[in-house]
Amino acid sequence: MKETTTRSLGARGAYALAGLCSAGVLFGVAQLASAFFAASSAPMVALGSAVIDFTPPWLKDLAISLFGTNDKLALFVSMGAVAIVLAALIGVLGRRSTAAASAAVLVLAGILGAAVISRSATGPLDLVPTVLGTVAALSTLRWLCSLAARLDPAHCDDPSDGVARRNFMLGAAGSVVLAAGAVFLSRSLSATRNAADLARKALRLPAARTPAPAVPPGAQLQLAGMPRFITPNQDFYRIDTALTVPGVDPAQWSLRVHGLVEHEFTMSFQELLDQELVEHYLTLTCVSNPVGGELVGNAKWLGYPLREVLARAKPTAGADMVLSTSIDGFSASTPLEALTDGRMALLAVGMNGEPLPMEHGFPVRMVVPGLYGYVSATKWVVDLEVTRFADKAAYWTTRGWSERGPVKMSSRVDTPQSFATVPAGRVDIGGSAWAQTRGISRVQVSIDGGQWRDAELADAAGLDTWRQWSYRWEQAVPGLHAVAVRAYDRSGKLQTEERADPVPDGSSGWHRVQFTVE
Repeated sequence: MKETTTRSLGARGAYALAGLCSAGVLFGVAQLASAFFAASSAPMVALGSAVIDFTPPWLKDLAISLFGTNDKLALFVSMGAVAIVLAALIGVLGRRSTAAASAAVLVLAGILGAAVISRSATGPLDLVPTVLGTVAALSTLRWLCSLAARLDPAHCDDPSDGVARRNFMLGAAGSVVLAAGAVFLSRSLSATRNAADLARKALRLPAARTPAPAVPPGAQLQLAGMPRFITPNQDFYRIDTALTVPGVDPAQWSLRVHGLVEHEFTMSFQELLDQELVEHYLTLTCVSNPVGGELVGNAKWLGYPLREVLARAKPTAGADMVLSTSIDGFSASTPLEALTDGRMALLAVGMNGEPLPMEHGFPVRMVVPGLYGYVSATKWVVDLEVTRFADKAAYWTTRGWSERGPVKMSSRVDTPQSFATVPAGRVDIGGSAWAQTRGISRVQVSIDGGQWRDAELADAAGLDTWRQWSYRWEQAVPGLHAVAVRAYDRSGKLQTEERADPVPDGSSGWHRVQFTVE
């Protein structure tokens, strides 16, 4: 009896493995086929994007607070774990009925297909990868279930047959090799067929007609633990809704400007490069950045002022918003005033002296001083519609976020970090503060809840960039200590102490860190 039970459990394991192998074949074959279609035709990518679309703001904010810029990796890991469980259950279901297991695969394939077709950049033909993957998975499932049946005491008189066991393991191994080979080949094809990446490497941006003023040498404080004043491209935070980076060939890129305007037009990439480009240092901030968070970065941007684009279009009376749309369907609602009031809002083509990185919007994105990215910094932008807030709503606005999103004045302690241990005596405290379009005029620190004292400010590089600060605590005594920071803008307004979560319009509050002196 015990031996029969053990063999029965072993048979269930074989069927579960059959389900897992079949799932691997489905996603592997679909991934390979998707190399010849839109990026969103890959089922896991499309499903992940659909999950993001339906994720409530509080859950998105929680994911970013927990995983930061690794939020997409966390999503894929979670989806993979769910897929593994479902695949194993479908395989076990195949022990009772192969037809029932096949029907379950078809139901899941229907869900994947719906996710694919829901993407703005896909059409009916982009269902082909899912169809091919499903056909391959069904064939694999039926075949492996038939091999597993020869190991099952419920279906076979001699489940200990070594030949049957070897055949099943060879079949499972072959399926794994097929799935892995398909994924590897798909990545190779994507690498060799990525015209956008090749075009970016070959692109030489024109010099700015209006270069940015040189950054003052004193803008960067020489304190251990301080961030670089200019954030390197590879370290710049990335928060967006694209699970796969869109590959946009600049030769095929165009920007449509339309809506409540007197003159609709379309601009090509070369036409954009031929304009009088300007450089500007600008600090970008994500609305999901918590108090003291790291979802902020400063870069030198090269681009064409959006006010010039809109001046050519001539918005009509009553328009108060520009709805910008990415090639992947994301949209942002930017107040028309913010694009025409003289601030350096750009159609950016360069970042820190090179073409935009692929993940930061190549070939063209928007950057707008004073607004959170979710209402202004559209990457891979292809459409500008001049409209009204009363008539249109953007991607995150429909999900509970504020429709305008002005950046709140913020400051943070960068060194010492929370829970750090530093030696007694002199302790150098440093950090960053920002109030885009207004500038920082004063920063104060308080140690252990004591008197607020002025910090020393680094040189300012403009109103739109963050500003570093430092404070020298001369006689730090051993023990647990806390330091808080607050800032003032150039009008003398004090940063609010009131704590607020990122949802719906950005976090606020004074940043505090605790550290140990010994």
